[in-house]
Amino acid sequence: MTEQSAGEIHRTLRASDADREAVSDRLRVAAGEGRITLDELEDRLESVYAAKTYAELDTLVVDLPRGRSVLLPDAQALVLETRSGKIRQEGRWVVPERITATVTMGNITIDFTEAVCHHREVRLEATCGSGRIIVIVPRDWIAVVDGLVSGMGHVINKAPGSADMNVTTTLRLSGKLGMGRIKIRYPSR
Repeated sequence: MTEQSAGEIHRTLRASDADREAVSDRLRVAAGEGRITLDELEDRLESVYAAKTYAELDTLVVDLPRGRSVLLPDAQALVLETRSGKIRQEGRWVVPERITATVTMGNITIDFTEAVCHHREVRLEATCGSGRIIVIVPRDWIAVVDGLVSGMGHVINKAPGSADMNVTTTLRLSGKLGMGRIKIRYPSR
C-alpha cells in the first residue's frame, strides 16, 4: 500500500454545498471579467452542481486566477483616493488582501456585501483627514481596529462580531485619522 500525499487525499474528499457555491461565485466573477464566455459559464456551473469531490471542482477553475481581478495584479492593493470627491466601491468585485483608502475632505464608501472574498483576513489601511470613510461588511465578517492613530476624529465599529458567530473574514483597520470619521457597519436590514 502506498502513502498518499495531503493533496491527493484532499482531492478525493467530498465537496460541500458551500464549496460548490464558492466555485460558482468564482466562475461568475471570471465571466464578469471576460475570462470565460457566458456559454462556458453555463457549462461549468452545470458541472459545479453535479460535482461530488474537490478534484471535480478543481478542474473547473484550474485555468482561472484565485482571488485576483484583472485590475489587481499579484499582491497589489486596491487603492482608493480622493481629496474632496466621492468614491464608492460597491457591487460585485473581487476583494484583494490589502486595501488603501485615503480621503482628505471627501467621502469613500467600501461596500463588501456583494463582493467575492477568498481571504480569511483583509487589511484596510485608512488615512482620513476631515472626510468620511464608510465600510459595510457582510454579517459573517467582523471588524477589528488595530493600530489606528486618531487625532480629533471618531471611529465607530458596529461590526465587532459576537462569540456565537461563524466568522468567515476579519477586516483589520489601521492607519491615521485626523478630524474625520470612519464608520464600519453591517448592511441595513
